[in-house]
Amino acid sequence: MAVSVMAGIPALKDIHGQLRSRMDKAVHDFQANLASTRTGRASVQMLDQVRVEYYGTPTPLSQLAQLTTPDANMIVIQPWDPSVLGEIEKALRTSDLGFNPQNDGKIVRVPVPPMTEERRRDVVKHLNKVLEEHRTGIRNIRRDGNDLIKKAAKDKKISEDEEKRALDEIQKLTDEEIRKMEEMSKRKEAEVMQV
Repeated sequence: MAVSVMAGIPALKDIHGQLRSRMDKAVHDFQANLASTRTGRASVQMLDQVRVEYYGTPTPLSQLAQLTTPDANMIVIQPWDPSVLGEIEKALRTSDLGFNPQNDGKIVRVPVPPMTEERRRDVVKHLNKVLEEHRTGIRNIRRDGNDLIKKAAKDKKISEDEEKRALDEIQKLTDEEIRKMEEMSKRKEAEVMQV
C-alpha cells in the first residue's frame, strides 16, 4: 500500500494506527483459526482450541503437555504432570473434534483418522463461516474508523478533502485485509479437499 494519507494528518494519525492494528489482529486471529482447522494430516495446531480443566482452571493443552506428531496419522501428548492424563483424555473426548484418544498411563495417543469426503465438505463450510465472521469483524472496524473520521470532520479538525481521502484509504485498507483472508482461506480449502 502507498504512503498513508491519514498518518500524515495529525488529527487522524492515532485513528490510522488503531484501525491498522485492529485489522491486523483480526487477520492474525483468522490465521490462528486456519492453523487449528483439521486437514488430512495430523498437526499439533489441531488441538489449539482444546482446554483442559487443571486445578479448576480451563488451561490450553499446549501449556500442560508436549505435543508431537510422530507420523501423519497420530498426535502424541506427553503431559508434564502425569496426574492430568485423565483430564486431557476427557477434554479431547468432549471436544467437537471427533477424536478418540488412547491413554496408556504415561502418554495420550490421538489417532487422526483420514477424513471422509463428507467431513471435508463440513470443514470447508466451517472455514467459510469463520471467514465470513472475520470479514464482518473487519467491516465493523471500518465502520468505527469512518465514524471517527466523520466526527473529526464535523468538529472541523480536518477538511472535507482530507475526510474524503481518509475514508477512501480506510476502504482500501479494508479491501486489502479481506483479500488477504480470502487468499488464506482458498489455500486452506485446497489443502482440506486434497485427498
